[in-house]
Amino acid sequence: DCDPLGGGLDLAVGAEQVGGPRWSGLSLAGGRVPASALHAALPTARLGGRSLTVLSCDRDGPGPDAAAVRTICDAGRRAGDTVVCDVPRHPCEPGTAALETADLAVLVVPAEVRACAAAATVAARISRYGIALHLVVRGPAPGGITPSDVSRVLDLPVLAAMRSQRGLSGALDRGAVPGRSRGPLATAARQVMAALEGAVRPQGSAA
Repeated sequence: DCDPLGGGLDLAVGAEQVGGPRWSGLSLAGGRVPASALHAALPTARLGGRSLTVLSCDRDGPGPDAAAVRTICDAGRRAGDTVVCDVPRHPCEPGTAALETADLAVLVVPAEVRACAAAATVAARISRYGIALHLVVRGPAPGGITPSDVSRVLDLPVLAAMRSQRGLSGALDRGAVPGRSRGPLATAARQVMAALEGAVRPQGSAA
């Protein structure tokens, strides 16, 4: 979670009551950190039969610095883990560090005119760092905007397009991340993971 103004990623996965440090309680003085130590210390969300280690921002504390983000991503890569970083839209050093470390950078864009305008601003900012972006276009499209339209306007390739998943917003409000293996969200996630596997470095990956 690289967005200190995002309300905390732990809320989205139902781990807000799980003990363990958030960014403000994590001391990374430099050097290497074993991924095993992070898995043992950080909050873990249970998603069906699987677990997800979460490093969240606090609701009232500072977010990470750029060096800490690089340390976490490097730890995951060395362990062969997949590290997913939620990067804010506004420019910040931690977000840039995550993008510079990533094997795959994905911009999720709702199929709406205003969202496309906002995405164009974000994409232009990220392009200054020489980072290649791919799109995930999310429905519904009330105005009939297609994934191809979004791709053409932003001049970026579409990695996946998904229609609206019923009940997703309510599930996230309850901290119940959908664990179904079928549906639009699962299909789009598999497409993103397949692209990541194609770009992955031998030691592990970050997205």
